[in-house]
Amino acid sequence: MSRLPQWVGGLGAGLTRFAQRLDERKAQTSGTADASGEAPAPTPADMSASSDTRGSSGTPTSSGAGVPSGTAGAAAGQAPVGGLAVSEHEHVPPPPGYAPSVAPRPDPVAAVPWGVRVAAEVAWRLLILAASLWVLMRMISAVQLVVLAFVAALLITALLQPTVALLRRHGVPRGLATAMTFISGFVIMGLVCWFVVWQVTENLDDLTENVQHGITELKTWLLNSPFHVTEDQINNIADNLSKAIGTNTKDITSAGIEGVTVILEVLTGILLAMFSTLFLLYDGPKIWGWLLKLFPAAARDGVAGAGPRAWATLTAYVRGTVIVALIDAIFIGIGLFFLDVPMAVPLAVFIFLFAFIPLVGAVVSGALAVVVALVTRDMFTATMVLAVVLAVQQIEGHVLQPFILGRAVRVHPLAVVLSVAAGSLMAGIGGAVVAVPLVAVTNTVVGYLRAYARENALRTAAGESSPEAAGQNVPAGSAGPPGEGRG
Repeated sequence: MSRLPQWVGGLGAGLTRFAQRLDERKAQTSGTADASGEAPAPTPADMSASSDTRGSSGTPTSSGAGVPSGTAGAAAGQAPVGGLAVSEHEHVPPPPGYAPSVAPRPDPVAAVPWGVRVAAEVAWRLLILAASLWVLMRMISAVQLVVLAFVAALLITALLQPTVALLRRHGVPRGLATAMTFISGFVIMGLVCWFVVWQVTENLDDLTENVQHGITELKTWLLNSPFHVTEDQINNIADNLSKAIGTNTKDITSAGIEGVTVILEVLTGILLAMFSTLFLLYDGPKIWGWLLKLFPAAARDGVAGAGPRAWATLTAYVRGTVIVALIDAIFIGIGLFFLDVPMAVPLAVFIFLFAFIPLVGAVVSGALAVVVALVTRDMFTATMVLAVVLAVQQIEGHVLQPFILGRAVRVHPLAVVLSVAAGSLMAGIGGAVVAVPLVAVTNTVVGYLRAYARENALRTAAGESSPEAAGQNVPAGSAGPPGEGRG
């Protein structure tokens, strides 16, 4: 029992030292917080001491009350943190109260040069247009027969529609005028085709004999020519041709089968063209009105103005081409007749048909006439035929086309050659025939829409400035639409 007071005194002294160390740690933490401008976080000892004080007396008291100053000063150098002694010179300084100045990154759009941005904008639009054009070409190639038949129907309608209008002006009903024009037009075209086939079949035997005679003369000329061609070389060429024909018999047979398929497709296209021509002649205005409703209301006025101008261009092109082709066929046919060239009339018809392919058609038909004259007659006759063809084509190009077609169809020769080449690559002879009128119509439509947009912009600008000028002269209370209330 004598040791109990001593043990209690030692325990009280230990608790006193522990409290002093907590106060020193608290004072050190408060000093660091004051240096950084932040309030110190409460420690568990503070919270417990505060709660004990408030629970005992109801008023907060300092945890360091009654502690000798000497003891606090002795323990000011160290503070236990988790059982380790940390010096006050080893504490980590607080972060600065300001953020370092870092230059912001530039906008990516502003970093790209202006020229590159313009090129990119143009490039993706061109890519979209090219993709749309490619899809359109794929769709057209899938229904190529239908498209060519409808385009041919448009060309025939442009040729026959003035006759329907003429009959309508003389009091003939629309149905009767359409039927008369349709039947007469296709009967004439059928008779022309029948006449060509008849002339070719009638002169086929004579043409074969003349070709054989011409080949013999050509062989004789080659033997006596300065090229030193021997008879063995000519015979070898003939044998190689015979072997090639015998080896490719299967290909020739398959080509014949494909020829039958082509004939069926041509007949189908002719029927589609006839059917489309009939309804275009009879219900052309109604079909055009229905097409106008497919366009947005904002663009309908411009399309309504461009349509009649495009039709006038197409009509002028077809009529002018028919007249020019007829003149070429007549004069070249007369020249072939007087030069005693076989099948002068069928050759003249071929010249008329090939004239619908600008530039290229005239060259092909003229070369065909010269070759026939060379094979069936002699070199002098072929030279005279060439002179006749060149003379007629020069008159056509410099006199007839500018006078007959005029300003209605103005297409540059380079555009004609490129369009014919592109049309023939995409759709053969049919594409070559419709390429130039398509380019002419497109040129007319684009020119009108450009002029219409410019005029519309000027009208809009004038409309925006006119109310200010008109408002100075209009009395109050008299504003309203122009013309309203006028007697």
